[in-house]
Amino acid sequence: MTTTVPTAAPKLTKKDFESDQDPRWCPGCGDYAILNVVQKVMPDLGVPRENIVFISGIGCSSRFPYYMKTYGFHTIHGRAPTFATGLKLARPELRVFMVTGDGDGFSIGANHLLHVLRRNVDIKVLLFNNRIYGLTKGQFSPCSESGKVTKSSPQGSLDRPIVPIAVALAAEATFVARTVDRNLPHFEATLRKAAAHKGGAFVEILQNCPIFNDMAHGHLYDAKTKLEAELILENGKPFVFGPVDNKKVLRLKGFRPEVVPMSEVKNPDELWKHDESDAISAAILSRLAWPDYPVPLGVFYDVDRPCYEETVVAQEAEVQAKKGKGDLKKLLNAGETWDIKAK
Repeated sequence: MTTTVPTAAPKLTKKDFESDQDPRWCPGCGDYAILNVVQKVMPDLGVPRENIVFISGIGCSSRFPYYMKTYGFHTIHGRAPTFATGLKLARPELRVFMVTGDGDGFSIGANHLLHVLRRNVDIKVLLFNNRIYGLTKGQFSPCSESGKVTKSSPQGSLDRPIVPIAVALAAEATFVARTVDRNLPHFEATLRKAAAHKGGAFVEILQNCPIFNDMAHGHLYDAKTKLEAELILENGKPFVFGPVDNKKVLRLKGFRPEVVPMSEVKNPDELWKHDESDAISAAILSRLAWPDYPVPLGVFYDVDRPCYEETVVAQEAEVQAKKGKGDLKKLLNAGETWDIKAK
């Protein structure tokens, strides 16, 4: 009699997460870089492909589920958070990723996005922010800068732009981060942190649209401005940025940040240091914008809180322990009922 020794399942690779669909975005679109990083990170989660789901709404970014060799839903405009919440409640064991854009997420989907974040549903929200409507050919979006000239605002947009990080923090998301499509190592590290977080995670990905809003984040791409424009957040460390020969730091004057040359710092212990558990500090950081300040990239906020789906399951179990399992047929026939009979 021979015995079969069970073998470990082979480790998945990036190629295992590439579907048979050819990505169809415009040449030079930042979505290609994002897809590449996501497919690279997925194998390291140690989760079978059948337990991973990508859910999207409408927009260029929302083609994402077609290109991932996992389960997925391409849903309707702005409603990805509701589909994702329903799936997570029905199947809490699944790893759910939600892909949306600045238009899909912060226009028709803004209300739903707020609730998925405040509830702390264990969903990883990847919001692609190119500050424009790309799929519908270049109208200004909720994140477009004031004065933006587009097909729908030929005289310049009069709207004030939404700041995604500030909105996510106001909704009390438990994990809030920002990265950029062209800094692949930083994007990869940020995605890994978001995936490891137990609870809802919101990641804003600054992304280029070469057709309708090229170089919207150009200050983070151009070698001449990049070092001055980006502030890499590191927990427990001071906010230092700039080229080697001209380092600068951020310090707080009351609640207002100010930029000072590193050479003026007399006591390093007085520097403002990043604390990922400090909601007030995160809120201040969320308001920093180029060119007055560098753009913060990394984890703004990271705290633990019970996940919504776990509390729902626990509540159901508690009620069932007290009252027993419900009887749907009995419920439907309870109270005042009547029969409609044909004459």
